[in-house]
Amino acid sequence: MIDIQFIRDNPELVKEKSRQKKYVVDIDRLLQLDTERRGKQSEVEALRAKRNEFSALMKGQRPSEEQLQTAKELKEQIATLEAQLAPIEVEWTKLLKSVPNMPHDDVPLGASEDENVIVKTFGAKPEFPFQPKSHWELAAEADWIDKDRAAKVSGSRFAYLKGDLVRLQFALVQYVLKTLGDEQLLQRLIEENGLSVSSKPFVPVLPPAMLRTSVFEAMDRLEPRDDRYRVGEQEDDLWLQGSAEHTLGSMYMDEILPEELLPIRYVGYSPSFRREAGTYGKDTEGIIRMHQFDKLEMEVFSTPETGLEEHLLLVALQEHMVQQLGLPYQLLQKCTADIGKPNARGVDINTWMPGQGKYRETHTADYMTDYQSRRLKTRVRRTTGETELVHTNDATAFALGRIMVAIMENYQTADGQVQTPDVLKPYI
Repeated sequence: MIDIQFIRDNPELVKEKSRQKKYVVDIDRLLQLDTERRGKQSEVEALRAKRNEFSALMKGQRPSEEQLQTAKELKEQIATLEAQLAPIEVEWTKLLKSVPNMPHDDVPLGASEDENVIVKTFGAKPEFPFQPKSHWELAAEADWIDKDRAAKVSGSRFAYLKGDLVRLQFALVQYVLKTLGDEQLLQRLIEENGLSVSSKPFVPVLPPAMLRTSVFEAMDRLEPRDDRYRVGEQEDDLWLQGSAEHTLGSMYMDEILPEELLPIRYVGYSPSFRREAGTYGKDTEGIIRMHQFDKLEMEVFSTPETGLEEHLLLVALQEHMVQQLGLPYQLLQKCTADIGKPNARGVDINTWMPGQGKYRETHTADYMTDYQSRRLKTRVRRTTGETELVHTNDATAFALGRIMVAIMENYQTADGQVQTPDVLKPYI
């Protein structure tokens, strides 16, 4: 949620930046309600103060009829104003929550994902002396993926992963945990990218796979709800997470963190769940678009002044890990229409898939500034004693299904085998 004072001070800027992100918000109505709300709140507070003063004067005395009447009138006046304030608060809150985060100054303008900017293309596409196969063709021959039997048990867009594909997944998990726990590597990437942040390693976390509605809404990741799975009856008030950052980013809700703990860096491993409605061509044949998928997700809590550099470090880590796997990729800076409502900046990595003949998204890195922490009330107590909102970042370490697709298609051989990337050989 954006700071209401920023909107008061910059109404035209907020209107323009919201339009750039393709959000239509009635800022004029929000500010009108804001004025009414503050006025009513001042009246209520004045009457409460008057009531408290009156109660203090009457303490220890037997009140007269006139005094009882005065107390009754004050109570009624407060109740009337609170009743008038309640619907204003509801509409004001709804409108304020609908305002997107402001895009960072370097985010390119664009009306759709087609206007994302390719910042870098890394690595040569592999050349095969044969027609490369898709990952689902390779998996079918090796009996690594069984979607037919999964459909009997769970329905479409679920799969059993088997054999060496499972070993590959857990090799990737071990590789990521070792990489993100390597303080010397982090320091090297910090220096290479000219950053001024800590080399503190990431702590591995197995987070909950479910979260409550209020928490999902505070993260501003619940919508569109049609993409989410609700668990059980409505009274359970639980949803399956769509990515590990949904429960990682909310874990310090309603807490004040001492500055010396920051940055807090986590890497979470969890099954994730997303409804994939509609058809997506050949994606339905493989494991690109699944209702259940496993992810390793990075989450960082930092001070406001280091938030952007933490974002850049996460991107550097993503690039390093994809490069270590020897996979060609493109680094994209997402445009205003594609970065998402809570995001101030967003970066994608699209990895080359030879069997499909195109780059496909495998990673994203999102910088939210204090947009999420304002609703979550996650703050930092500075060494000066003052408190302020933390800044949050999340970024994909590996969406395991998609990165395994890239490995299978880039490392395939003429006889249908798949070679292991050198960096994973110690783990498989």
